[in-house]
Amino acid sequence: MKNTTIATFAKSIVKDYIPKEGPSFSLFRIEILSGLTVALALVPEAIAFAFVAGVAPLSGLYAAFIVGLITAIFGGRPGMISGATGALAVVMVSLVLDHGAQYLFATVVLMGILQILSGIFKLGKFIRIVPQPVMLGFVNGLAIVIGLSQINQFKTTNSYGESVWMSGDVLLYSYCFVVLTMIVIWVLPKFSKVFPATLVAILLTTGLVIGFDIPIPRVGDLASVAGGLPSFSIPMVPLNLETLIIIFPYAFILAAIGLIESLLTLNLVGEITNKRGGASQECLAQGIANTVTGFFGGMGGCAMIGQSMINVKSGGRTRIAGVAAALFLLIFILYTSSLIELIPIAALVGVMFMVVVGTFAWNSLKLLFVVPKSDALVIILVTVVTVLEDLAVAVIVGVIVSALVFAWKSASRITSFERPSVTESGAKVYEIEGPLFFSSTNSFLEIFKPSQDPDVVIIDFAKSRVIDQSALKAIEDIADRYSSLGKKVKLRHLTRDCHRLLSKTGQLMVDSDDDPEYAVAVDYDVKIGIFGK
Repeated sequence: MKNTTIATFAKSIVKDYIPKEGPSFSLFRIEILSGLTVALALVPEAIAFAFVAGVAPLSGLYAAFIVGLITAIFGGRPGMISGATGALAVVMVSLVLDHGAQYLFATVVLMGILQILSGIFKLGKFIRIVPQPVMLGFVNGLAIVIGLSQINQFKTTNSYGESVWMSGDVLLYSYCFVVLTMIVIWVLPKFSKVFPATLVAILLTTGLVIGFDIPIPRVGDLASVAGGLPSFSIPMVPLNLETLIIIFPYAFILAAIGLIESLLTLNLVGEITNKRGGASQECLAQGIANTVTGFFGGMGGCAMIGQSMINVKSGGRTRIAGVAAALFLLIFILYTSSLIELIPIAALVGVMFMVVVGTFAWNSLKLLFVVPKSDALVIILVTVVTVLEDLAVAVIVGVIVSALVFAWKSASRITSFERPSVTESGAKVYEIEGPLFFSSTNSFLEIFKPSQDPDVVIIDFAKSRVIDQSALKAIEDIADRYSSLGKKVKLRHLTRDCHRLLSKTGQLMVDSDDDPEYAVAVDYDVKIGIFGK
């Protein structure tokens, strides 16, 4: 069984490298160039996020390489790009300030272990409970966050070491090259798709800046990207309970944020590439990647929606692009750092602005006036919370609000059709429609008229479901009301899950396997006093 599973997994991996159309020069050219484009855009982001987290720039670059490589090979969705992200960096900064970088590396290892466990126990499937309005809000909020993060690139450092806004010719030139980059990315695909428009825009802008010696900030002004191969080292922290108490809360939050962002990105890329599934596999891949990263001095990471969008928009559809991006990044670190440092920041800002334009769900603006007001509220709420707080909080808030809205709507959906009983003379039948759970119990209780009903009342659940304890308590309350008047309540047409639930609590006075199959219409008396008054 295990061998079969491994074989299936290996087959799916190979399929993701070579699509059903078969290998071709055009395929490899597009995938590799797409990977190169992603790698160029990864460099300033990895450096920036390392600064946010309070660690060395190489820590961000190593995370981008290791996490990107492992998830590209083993991840749940070809086309996805992973690396150091801002959502994780803002959580890490307080840990680094209070305890240092070594505690961060230990936290990243534990974060990876928690994500591996999530994959083993298939917790990734719970991403299915995220409603579409939450997804739209997440996409819009993340697009805004990406855009706002690029505004800081228009700052520079003065002679006093202070961060100040650009001014004069530097600001003007930066604006011009941002616009030029965006125009090239927008216009070039209309004429030719031989080379990724993003890569052409970066090379063109860099050539103009170098050729005319235009004084605008470049990647090298942020930090040096030169370094060696990442080396294995066990985080230098005490291996005791005190350390675990310090790092576990951070590891848990980082694991949750990382998986949420990764799985939402997985769904988003899946919609573009027409791929489904892979949630548990992605959890495992992210966990393995972060565990390894922590032992090699990386700051950890997760899926990057911005880079993933650059990849798929540039034509990257297989795992080749992700692997190429990671390897190009390593080449930059080892051999070509001096050239990469010449790229103007304005070019990369222009790339990210086009990512924002492509990521934002513009149709959601129209949908706000078409969909139910509750869905429109969720879209706006998740967007705002994503911008003001972070992704994890936004998704949790969105799911909770959506669940409450559903519960509120479901409360009014439970109805009843009243008729005389055909099988039992003088009895009255209440045919219940709609789910019976905590939200609908009040409406359920209001259906019945104990003082006006005959001595025998039959509650027919053929079109209903008994879902939770609140429903069980409501059934008992109804039975108690009729019992106090010397009247009897019977339950009919219990589905198998309802029958099992009621039997387990001891509420059924009669036990039969016929009724769940509707072979025989068995009426069940209700035993009261199980839940008390």
